[in-house]
Amino acid sequence: MRLHHLTITAFGPFAGTERIDFDALSDAGLFLINGPTGAGKTSVLDAVCFALYGRVPSVRNDAKNLRSHHAPPDRSPEVVCEVTIRGRRFRIARSPRWDRPKLRGTGTTEEKAKVLLQEWRAGEWAALSTRFDEAGQLIGDLLGMSAEQFCQVVLLPQGDFAAFLRADAEKRRTVLERLFATEIFTDVEKWLREKRQETGREAESLRAAAASIADRAAEAAGGERPDLDPDALAAWTVELSAHMDDVRAAAEDRVAAAAGVLSAARAAAERGRALAGRRARRAAAEAGAAALAERAGERAALAGALRDAERARRVLPMLHAAEARAARREQAATVVARQRDAVTRLVPDTADADVMRKEERARRDEAAVLEQRRDDERRLAGLGRDLKRAESEGQDLDAREAELSLFLTDSPRYRQTLAGQLEQTRSRLAARPVAEAAVDAARRRLEAAERRDALVTALAEAEEDHRAATDAAQTAREAYQEIRQARLDGMAAWLARELTPGEPCAVCGSTDHPAPATSDRDLPDGEVEAAAQAAYEQAREDRERIAARLAELRAEHAAAARDAGDEVTDDLRAALAAAREELTGLTAAEADVERLEEELRQVDAEYEEARDRQEEVRAALAENRAQRVALTAESLRLRSGLDDARGDDPTLEARIRRLGAEADLLRDTAAAIERLRAAVDDAEAAEREAVDAAEAEGFPSVEAVRSATLDDAAHEELTRRAKAHDDEEARVTALLNDPDLAAAAAEPPPDLGALEAELADADQAHQAVVSARDRARHRRDRLAALAAELRRHAAAWRPAAEHHELVSRMAALASGDPAVNTARMRLSAYVLAARLEQVVARANHRLARMSQSRYVLEHTVERAAGERGRHGTGGLGLRVIDGWTGQHRDPATLSGGETFMASLALALGLADVVTDEAGGAEIGTLFVDEGFGTLDEETLDEVMDVLDGLRDGGRAVGIVSHVAELRTRIPTQLRVRKTRTGSTLAIAGAGQDATASRTAGTIS
Repeated sequence: MRLHHLTITAFGPFAGTERIDFDALSDAGLFLINGPTGAGKTSVLDAVCFALYGRVPSVRNDAKNLRSHHAPPDRSPEVVCEVTIRGRRFRIARSPRWDRPKLRGTGTTEEKAKVLLQEWRAGEWAALSTRFDEAGQLIGDLLGMSAEQFCQVVLLPQGDFAAFLRADAEKRRTVLERLFATEIFTDVEKWLREKRQETGREAESLRAAAASIADRAAEAAGGERPDLDPDALAAWTVELSAHMDDVRAAAEDRVAAAAGVLSAARAAAERGRALAGRRARRAAAEAGAAALAERAGERAALAGALRDAERARRVLPMLHAAEARAARREQAATVVARQRDAVTRLVPDTADADVMRKEERARRDEAAVLEQRRDDERRLAGLGRDLKRAESEGQDLDAREAELSLFLTDSPRYRQTLAGQLEQTRSRLAARPVAEAAVDAARRRLEAAERRDALVTALAEAEEDHRAATDAAQTAREAYQEIRQARLDGMAAWLARELTPGEPCAVCGSTDHPAPATSDRDLPDGEVEAAAQAAYEQAREDRERIAARLAELRAEHAAAARDAGDEVTDDLRAALAAAREELTGLTAAEADVERLEEELRQVDAEYEEARDRQEEVRAALAENRAQRVALTAESLRLRSGLDDARGDDPTLEARIRRLGAEADLLRDTAAAIERLRAAVDDAEAAEREAVDAAEAEGFPSVEAVRSATLDDAAHEELTRRAKAHDDEEARVTALLNDPDLAAAAAEPPPDLGALEAELADADQAHQAVVSARDRARHRRDRLAALAAELRRHAAAWRPAAEHHELVSRMAALASGDPAVNTARMRLSAYVLAARLEQVVARANHRLARMSQSRYVLEHTVERAAGERGRHGTGGLGLRVIDGWTGQHRDPATLSGGETFMASLALALGLADVVTDEAGGAEIGTLFVDEGFGTLDEETLDEVMDVLDGLRDGGRAVGIVSHVAELRTRIPTQLRVRKTRTGSTLAIAGAGQDATASRTAGTIS
């Protein structure tokens, strides 16, 4: 990870917009973040952490409002960070939640937190996400660290590590758990604890179940259970089952003997009950015969009543007919009375049916005359609709006439405006040739600039080729000259090689060769010289060819530069675009001329058309007014005639309906009077027929017939009583004639009490032995079931107890129980101890250098004195070995400077280990926060050497401190200044003194 740029707006102590160029700071490798206390040095690190993770380190994250209190109320807080992670460049813009002033009214409204994650792709920023979870997941995955790990690895807060150095094992464990993923080992500890409880509950449940079953078996057997041992319990239940089998067999024998006695007693009792029953039936028959003799008169009365009811039944039809006709007479009289009340206002109360018929005809005749006037009423309604339609058409004509008058007034002014626009457009169009020429000139200059720029590279390559060719030709020439000179220098030795004793020399002709020339090196021959000469000639030709091409390119570049001028390509491209835009506008002006000319022609045509239409509308308006006058006159005439015809009724139709309703009422009343007269005659005739029929059956009057009449229920009851008397008489007679009952009456009565007592005693004895047998059988069956159940639970109990014992030992071992874990280390503490051991090993490399090999950190599994009573926190101890004295020291005994060195070494070691665990993620920029004020000059030199060594591999290190000594040691600085209106930032050193950019808005 390498930071490039950071922009802070209205965040923390920074009221405005502050931009930090980390690329400029990182060029020096080591830079200082300097400023007075409270200026905002740590807030710069907070901004970095907030941009990446959406939170700030440590307890400062609890502060919900990250917006600067110095910023204007409407300025939005924002942090924008450009960073490269694993070769990918990102820009992250985050805004915390804040309360902005309402746009309307007073008060504030909440602005939600926002995030925008972008990546630099193909020369532009491409948006990746605006969701917090997606952005955080991507950054976290690429960095390979959580926010806690990032704060410890990249920001290196020295105060935290001084506390970490001096902390007890449990606090040190809390820090390490935040940095290393040991959750799985903690989960294993938790799982083992829960498994121990689970297996303990299971084993105890099985033991309790076995004990409960054994207790129930002892209760069933009536004894006591033995000790809770599975084998002993099973043997005990088998023994009890065998004993209960013997008890049940003896009970079966007693049940068989008691059953024989019970059977004999039951037979004797049944014989006595049968004899007593027959004697009772004979006595009951004799009593019944006496009772029947006493009720003989009642039987005769029943027969007489049934005979009278039969005679009355024959008269009832005539009686019912008379009653029905009398009812119809009364109903007709009621209807007549109601109808007369309804026609009281139409005819006198004493009017008969003939008078009502006459009044009915008079009303129907008047209604027939009024029916003929209905056409006038419909005609009047139609005239009203015609008049309303004519009035609506008149209003439309008035509106159209006004609209046309307005158009004829405004049209000349509009035509004058169009003519002016047309003249202006034609004037503008005259400049089109100039614009076309400008486009051509701009295009030629741009093409020349593009050729010029393209030729720069080709020219540079040609110059490089020319230099190379010149060097090659020079080298070839020197090689050729060297070979030629070598041949010249060794020519005598070469000729001496050709000399033969006694043969004449080719040069001097002498046959005596007293001192031939020699050479101490190989001499090139003519072929070597010829090859070197050919290579030189070829190199010279290549140089001349490339020189010609170079001259050609220089001439072409000079011509292109002359045509393009001094302007850059982007400016010429913009000028061409502007010229083309101007020409496009002029081209559009041609279409505007045609459009305006067409609009002028259309305006003239519409003006003539409107003038013709105005005349037509005025003629139609005059015709409409005449039509409305005629319709109004006709409507008045018809309305006067209809008013006379309807009289006092609201409408003609209402009068016709009223006359029809009155005629119908008079008709119905006359018909009701006629029906009443006929009903009276029918009722009188039916009454005479009923009286004659009653006399014929021997009844003195109609009322006597009604008295003798029985309804169906009464007739059925009398018939039933008569039949019951006859049936009882037959039954008694049959019993008195039964020989068995007569014989039983002659025998002496039995002693039923004694027989029933003997039967009860036998039954009670039988039930007692059966109950004893059933209890024995039930106890035996219950013991058999309990024995099987007990064997199953005992079989499950033993492995469950053994499993629980194994799990308990493992849980105790993982939790650091001293009974099984002599080191008293929990499993997670053991893993963290291994991590701490790695951290100490990395830290000692730097601590030895800073302390001049005096101090070494030692990881120990021993606990401090205050931790003796606690289990599972061992393995996280730290001690300091003093190389000068050979003593082991508690970190709390170190001085301030010594504590700083040990803390810094720990911080850097921990950063290395966490980085390795995160997959070796590259940390290109890291910060060391405070603590240098405790160091003397010599120690500070050693510490600075260690920090300077962190720059290996291009890493940049930022030191956060207000110590004055560091300002002279570290020239590249990010200075934080605080004022009453908020803090500001400035970069200084390394040959520059540039103030960080401060703007009112957010950088793009």
